[in-house]
Amino acid sequence: MSKAHSEIEPELLPGDLAIWLFIFMELLVFGIFFIVYAIMRLKNIEMFNQYQLTLNRELGAANTLLLITSSYFVVRAVHAIRLNNVSNCIHWLYAALAGGTGFLILKSLEYYDKFSAGIRLSTNTFYMFYLSLTLFHFLHVILGMLILFAIVIKACRGAYSDQNYTGVETGASYWHMVDLVWIILFPLVYIIR
Repeated sequence: MSKAHSEIEPELLPGDLAIWLFIFMELLVFGIFFIVYAIMRLKNIEMFNQYQLTLNRELGAANTLLLITSSYFVVRAVHAIRLNNVSNCIHWLYAALAGGTGFLILKSLEYYDKFSAGIRLSTNTFYMFYLSLTLFHFLHVILGMLILFAIVIKACRGAYSDQNYTGVETGASYWHMVDLVWIILFPLVYIIR
């Protein structure tokens, strides 16, 4: 398909189809997790409300801002590579990685606080969900960062251009999924009472 034709008829899904199958499976897993959390919360509203207040909403909000900003940087990286500006694409990807790093640092501080207080998966139902959901997401942030870093390495080696940017779009799609999950997870676990 020529570049002019692709500009007239944009692809339904950016990036590789395989990543979209993976993303849909991941969203299904998170969705089931969220539904079970909501059901258990309804059965234990007082306990969930009580222990929810022990979470650091400011760090959670800061992490939300970091991931949203990081997703914006990934959008800029995709835009740059579509314009054949490999250097800007790489810079935007590094900025996105910095946002992901900031997320991991703040989340690690939260975990340190909880684990230092003796909180574990077995402490109670609320903490079991809080730790399970956020640790599962934490691992997805790490995977997303590894994907973005691999794209940076390939971009530095000249693998991407305005004619070949599917890999950048693929990594961006996964990163946006990680962001979307946090945008749901943060209010669900930290705020909604």
